[in-house]
Amino acid sequence: MPEQSPQQQPSPAQAAALAAAARSTKLTGRAALLAVVICAIALSLAYPVREYIAQRQQIDQLQAEQQSITEQVKALQAENSKLSQTWYIEQQARDQLYMCFPQEQCYQVISGQPDQASAAKPQTAANPWYAKLWKSVQEADAATPK
Repeated sequence: MPEQSPQQQPSPAQAAALAAAARSTKLTGRAALLAVVICAIALSLAYPVREYIAQRQQIDQLQAEQQSITEQVKALQAENSKLSQTWYIEQQARDQLYMCFPQEQCYQVISGQPDQASAAKPQTAANPWYAKLWKSVQEADAATPK
């Protein structure tokens, strides 16, 4: 760079450009302090924001659970109101327990084909476990000399 004589001063635009170039390459103390403060604020806000998000998720989950429980309560209340009516109890006794009133004569129609539900049930053993146990006790008692 040629030396300038004291008589020639750089123009104000040139002086501003030189000052901006010198400032842009150096990290000033103020900029470093500002960066530290911003990092400190970000780190201090990270945990509360994370907790806030977790609590919002928990609130949403609890609201969904409350809604499903409310639906269950409504269904149980409807069933309770049905069970308080005698016609519904009589209908259930006829349908599920095959009951009828003493003055009525009830018939059950049985087809030649077995039900799918009864065919799917496994067959139980001819002798249940307690019958085998009782038989072994009787045999042991009979074998004992008196």
